[in-house]
Amino acid sequence: MSGVGLSQDFSLQVLISYGAKLNELIKVNHEWWRFVTPMFIHLNLFHLLVNMYSLWMIGPFVEKLYGSAKFVVFWVLTGIAGVVGSYLTVRPALATSSLSRFLFKAVDGPSAGASGALFGLVGVLFVFGIKFRHELPDGFKRAFGTGLLPIILLNLVIGFIGRGWIDNAAHLGGLVAGAGLALVVEYRRPGENQGSALLWRTLQIACLGLVALSFVKIAQHFQKPAEQHQLTQVEIFNIYANVMNQAQYTAAAEVYDHDYSNYVAALQLLDATPSPDPKAQELKQRLRRFIEKAALKVRPSPSPGAGPRQAASPEKELVEEYQKWRTDYDAWLKTAAPKTDQ
Repeated sequence: MSGVGLSQDFSLQVLISYGAKLNELIKVNHEWWRFVTPMFIHLNLFHLLVNMYSLWMIGPFVEKLYGSAKFVVFWVLTGIAGVVGSYLTVRPALATSSLSRFLFKAVDGPSAGASGALFGLVGVLFVFGIKFRHELPDGFKRAFGTGLLPIILLNLVIGFIGRGWIDNAAHLGGLVAGAGLALVVEYRRPGENQGSALLWRTLQIACLGLVALSFVKIAQHFQKPAEQHQLTQVEIFNIYANVMNQAQYTAAAEVYDHDYSNYVAALQLLDATPSPDPKAQELKQRLRRFIEKAALKVRPSPSPGAGPRQAASPEKELVEEYQKWRTDYDAWLKTAAPKTDQ
């Protein structure tokens, strides 16, 4: 069995089997535990190493200021808030421009990683530095509070550049949740009363119990990626139509907005989606080739000697190709829906 490279992504099936967030599984199958488990799942080993290094850099500050019990509560709650942010922003109809795609996603792809919780810790330190700025030494003032603004802004810029594969909604959800917690929670002052310490220890145990229960649920529903259950024809059609609908938003964004930020996720979803019949498979492959060609800006080369009477511009050719595909897909869709028993 070959190993997984440092930056080689785990397959979609592996991520889903081990607890990544996928809106459809939460909505249709009511797998609520996928709001908790994604913060412990990573796309590849490099993703894991980067997030663990960030935790090593940020985590000790929060733990020393608030104590281990509050640290665990912050980590779990802000991580969940990040997943909720990701869940709420899978909105293909709103992902219509480069700016809106910073937050909204056109494709319901698996989402995983600890970065929502990491942004939550940044939010805690940001508000802490402002809230207690008169009590902090100068060195801490530069590290916390407004001193974190350059780091936050830099990550937002990186998120905008990487929209389509960076889950900015998860980052912002964690950041806002962490800032909110720091507004209402006092840091661990000397002589903290016993009642307060007991309350936070109880909340810590509850959070750890929620994490443990969520992974028990993953184990109970676990299916080996190579042994996925046999889908019915209706299920195959519904999954296919949903993925094709999302992929069309990506194709339209490429053609009309020159926005290629979602194409990698769209290709991965198309590759992982079964087709209900041979015509559907052909339409899926055509759409896949079109999305890839447009994203990589592959254009027909001018024919030798064609001169100034060369045919339509590349942009016009893409529009015509996309519209032809839409016509063929709509024609197939009108007759392909399987009949179901009432």
